[in-house]
Amino acid sequence: MRSSVHPTPPTPVAGTVLELIDRTRTGLLQACHADAADERYRLAHLAALRAAAAVLAADARRTPGSGPRNVWAVLPAVAPELAEWAQFFEGTARRRGQLDRGVVVVLTREADDLVRQVEIFLELVLAHLGLPMGESFTACVAPTGHA
Repeated sequence: MRSSVHPTPPTPVAGTVLELIDRTRTGLLQACHADAADERYRLAHLAALRAAAAVLAADARRTPGSGPRNVWAVLPAVAPELAEWAQFFEGTARRRGQLDRGVVVVLTREADDLVRQVEIFLELVLAHLGLPMGESFTACVAPTGHA
C-alpha cells in the first residue's frame, strides 16, 4: 500500500484571520497617506472593523444560523479584554455615519488620533491572536493640512 503524506492546508478560519489582519494593516497605511481628514477617518475606522472581525473569525464559538451582527456588540463576549475598545469604536462608528451623511466634519487632529487608536487596537488584537505586530504606522501620520 502506498502511503501519501500531504501537508494539511491552513484552515479557512486561519486564512481568513490572516487576510483580515493584512487588510487591517493595508487600511492603516492607506489612512496614514490619505490627504483629506475625512478619508483618513473612514479608512482608519474600516481598519478597526477588520481587526475586530479577525478576532471574531478566530473564535471557535460559532452559533449556527446566527446572522450578521454588530461586530462591536459581539466583540466583548469573545474577547472581554477588548470590551472598552468595542465601546470606543461603537462611538466612532456613529461619528463615521454622521460623516458619511455630511452631518459633521472631521478635523485633522481627530482623524490622526483615530489612526493612532486603531494602531493600539491592532497591537492588542495581534496579542490576543498570538501574532507579531510588525512596524509602527504612526510615524507616517502627518497633518493633512485641512482643519
